[in-house]
Amino acid sequence: MKKKVYIKTWGCQMNDHDSHLIQNILIKEKYIIEINPEISDILILNTCSIREKAQKKVFDQLGRWKKFKEKNKNLIIAVGGCLATQEGIKIYNRAPFINIIFGPQTIQKLPHLFKKINKKKNFFIDIKLNSLEKFNLNFVKTPKKKYIEYVSIIEGCNQFCSFCIVPYTRGKEISRPSNDILNEIKKLSNHGIREVILLGQNVNAYYEKKKHNKIYDFCDLLTDISKIKKIFRIRYITSHPKKFHNKLIKLYQKIPKLVNFLHLPVQSGSDNILKSMKRGYTISQYEKIISKLKKIRPNMTFSSDFIVGYPGETEKDFKNTLDFIKKINFDTSFSFLYSKRPKTKAAKLNDSISLEKKKKRLQILQKQIKLQALQWRRRMLGTIQQILVEGSNILNNTIEFFGKTENNRRVYFLGNEKHLGTLVNVKIININYHSFLKGKLL
Repeated sequence: MKKKVYIKTWGCQMNDHDSHLIQNILIKEKYIIEINPEISDILILNTCSIREKAQKKVFDQLGRWKKFKEKNKNLIIAVGGCLATQEGIKIYNRAPFINIIFGPQTIQKLPHLFKKINKKKNFFIDIKLNSLEKFNLNFVKTPKKKYIEYVSIIEGCNQFCSFCIVPYTRGKEISRPSNDILNEIKKLSNHGIREVILLGQNVNAYYEKKKHNKIYDFCDLLTDISKIKKIFRIRYITSHPKKFHNKLIKLYQKIPKLVNFLHLPVQSGSDNILKSMKRGYTISQYEKIISKLKKIRPNMTFSSDFIVGYPGETEKDFKNTLDFIKKINFDTSFSFLYSKRPKTKAAKLNDSISLEKKKKRLQILQKQIKLQALQWRRRMLGTIQQILVEGSNILNNTIEFFGKTENNRRVYFLGNEKHLGTLVNVKIININYHSFLKGKLL
């Protein structure tokens, strides 16, 4: 009898992609992916540990699943992802009813671990790092028609920013072989994928040593991907300003398939905070990257990440961040309260800023970012935008098609089935003040 598996995911795009890989691995092994945890034989929780709040959510969820286990003693519960690597056996000590703890780089072992449960042992842990084995599987076509897909190119991080736990939970940087990446994208393109989003903690740290010690880097990979005819668009997340060299900037002259939008995390607009964070660049250096890109692509837009309330952040530091956000005129961005993480250098710093003050600063910063995002939407009104058509919905008893602009705005328009998976030009005729836009097909 085929077993039903329910997968719940928290975290970044890397976690989402890992869950997609888990799904592919299990489908290949004849498991059934279930959407209802209550009738499943196996429950998988793929976790995040980037902030303390995410960690609390994991144990709250496990508490709810414990009730399922009490009703079904044969239920298998597996906890994976970054928190699994961070906490290891401590998770089992707090929740001894779980059966498996696995890491981001041991997901390929899940079918084997499932089979071992209930024989000689009822609990297994495998959170080893620095392995790319999870990518060594045959491509599995998803039942739902898709035109955009994530492709992981590099795992781990070598930067060791003082606030970040990623190097401890995903290990050191390890790049996938370029041939594997290119073959995967070619297969995806043959199944209808027209846009790829390259994934990694620091995609621009991608590095492969070829024959005769020739170095093949991120720019070489982007160039080769651009030659795949059926791929219309290329995006990537996340890149690091420290490694955003001129060679990469100049590619925006040579590769039209690179979208006119970039997410480039900065974390703070204060040099003092950046130095404490050990980010490896100054605000001036970051601004030069943006300036060079704008000279090549005048209409290019940018988003970023910001941490508010980092230990030692003064009112002046915070003001510098606000001024910087206005100066660059970021489009949509992500912002978070600083969260102390174990093993990181920042965890040892004196965090004297009150939670009330942190929340007030975050509220001010997010208000500014929302204002700028609204202004960008207003600027788009009346413009002609190229979108990749992804699907259709019924809105007000009318079938409307939708797709995303290069700066990640969803646009709805009247069209037909032939437009799916193609690039079309639409004129923006209306804006929604929260998210999507309305367009007219040209």
